Amino acid sequence: MPLERTTMPDISDTPGEWWRTAVIYEVYVRSFADGNGDGVGDLIGLHERLPYLRDLGVDALWLTPFFRSPMVDGGYDVADYRDVDPAFGTLADFDAMLAAAHALGLRVIIDVVPNHTSSEHAWFRQALQEASGSSARARYHFHPPTADGRPPNDWESVFGGPAWTQTGDGEWYLHLFDPAQPDLNWDNPDVRVEFEGVLRFWLDRGVDGFRVDVAHGMVKAAGYPAAGLTGQIGLLGRRVLPYFDQDGVHEIHRAWRKILDSYPGQRMAVAEAWASTPQRLARYTAPDELHQAFNFEFLQADWADPAAVRASIDSCLHAAESVGAPTTWVLSNHDVRRHVTRLGSPARAGAAALLMLALPGSAYVYQGDELGLPEVLDLPADARQDPVWRRSGGTDPGRDGCRVPLPWAADAPAYGFSATGAAWLPQPDWAALAADAQAGDPASTLELYHRALRLRRDLRGPLRWQESAPGVLDFTRDGFRCVVNLSGAAVPRPAGDIALASRPIDGDALPADTAVWIFARSNKSS
Repeated sequence: MPLERTTMPDISDTPGEWWRTAVIYEVYVRSFADGNGDGVGDLIGLHERLPYLRDLGVDALWLTPFFRSPMVDGGYDVADYRDVDPAFGTLADFDAMLAAAHALGLRVIIDVVPNHTSSEHAWFRQALQEASGSSARARYHFHPPTADGRPPNDWESVFGGPAWTQTGDGEWYLHLFDPAQPDLNWDNPDVRVEFEGVLRFWLDRGVDGFRVDVAHGMVKAAGYPAAGLTGQIGLLGRRVLPYFDQDGVHEIHRAWRKILDSYPGQRMAVAEAWASTPQRLARYTAPDELHQAFNFEFLQADWADPAAVRASIDSCLHAAESVGAPTTWVLSNHDVRRHVTRLGSPARAGAAALLMLALPGSAYVYQGDELGLPEVLDLPADARQDPVWRRSGGTDPGRDGCRVPLPWAADAPAYGFSATGAAWLPQPDWAALAADAQAGDPASTLELYHRALRLRRDLRGPLRWQESAPGVLDFTRDGFRCVVNLSGAAVPRPAGDIALASRPIDGDALPADTAVWIFARSNKSS
């Protein structure tokens, strides 16, 4: 029998600081659900699927950009921050979706992209029309060439190649991503005023917060010093670079926190920030800055080394606690290979999911995690759209493989993603993984997430590690125990009634790549 669903309260009844323990579901809008049949996910499709997310048991949604954009980088190249791109619908569609989400007890946070605009943004078009030194160019990072005509320094693009492109008049402009994404100059007061207005525009419409894209990147080192090395992007999150994690970003986040705090309803912001140490990352969540920061150390942990996973958990908890912030946990998102593939098997992915959801703090679930979707590795070259693929000359597959549209119905066109059968990226044979095929099946990944998210609401207290065999992670919280066997071989089954297991337990052994939850209270069972 399918699990009885938990009714979500209206958000007006939920306690403050909801984000400290929330499970937040990332909606990559283009690939979630297509409501108008054109093969691109949209706000209408999301609106129609909100009951599914309510029943899944998440607390909030994070929506990737749906603003007006040429879509060079999937909407992270924004041409108008105050309007909806026609591919995704209208402002009225957004307002209707937001109201429906709130009525179902779901909060909604949206992406804000402050490091760069689209090259089609009115500001950048004006900058290209005006001369060197103009006020329009001062909103971006324009720089004259060196004496021999080269860019001002050796900075590299995250998407490959140099981070500078030359204009027709000889000046170079900075883009830490694609040339269609020129970096804004946050030393310019116009930029600061504009984004404060953008935040207020969406807060006034009722959004519950923001995910701040490239929150570590808005401030560049004075004088544009050379990085002095190649392969700079490989060092992201390992060392401070002259264009990432500069101390000046924290002034910006403190100003934004004041805006968020001026609105009722516990509005929040989460930083997408890469920092060289957990301590530097914790600075983004100081009491007067942002509320959360993504925990990429946990995402990148070496799951072949259980001790490294435990060390990652400990260091992240310690760093967050030092500033009084919750830790965030995440296994997949729209920028990384799906963890079913990355970790090597569905079994290990299920164990990792139960481990993540048992940890203190907030958790982020990427759309399709709950279906156990793997990375799509064999997309045809002519279907790929990620600028990483283009700029690498096809040597880097990019991120399209984790962005393939979701399968909702095993026997429907495009697996229910679109009524017409259209899909902006081709889907593999996902009939067995479709949501309707998994619903009610106690052995399915979908039902595992349903049960875990229901039980997670009762978890309280700090993490306390217990003595365990090599390769086994064993910890308790108040009235609760989580045991995860990453040793590669079966170990003795832990004592107690198992409320939830990542896969079937038969006999007295806990198989490899299996996690179990055990509650002291007898009424907690699957």
